[in-house]
Amino acid sequence: MKAICYHNPRCGKSRQTLQLLKDHSVAVEVIEYLKTPPTAEVLDQLLQMLAMQPRELMRKKETPYKDLSLDNSKLDRHALIEAMIANPILIERPIVVVGDKAAIGRPPEAVLSLL
Repeated sequence: MKAICYHNPRCGKSRQTLQLLKDHSVAVEVIEYLKTPPTAEVLDQLLQMLAMQPRELMRKKETPYKDLSLDNSKLDRHALIEAMIANPILIERPIVVVGDKAAIGRPPEAVLSLL
């Protein structure tokens, strides 16, 4: 089994999720999304797999969320996705993908449903 993990090495939950996958002998492709943000197409696919709207995947306590007024209800899906690409720190982490399913590792055990 192979998984993709959108990972932030500075995040404890992200590190714990990655270790959990390794403990379950899952081959993991790690994407440090702060260095290599997903494209709009990939982010849209992730949102669909997660059954989430863009704002639900955003870290609302991050400075760019407030500075860019991303709580503005007039912003559409495209604008919110573009904001996450331009400011990947806004993307909740970690996101794990196995096949056509995805889960957020909060708590890390949440990704076990993918295995």
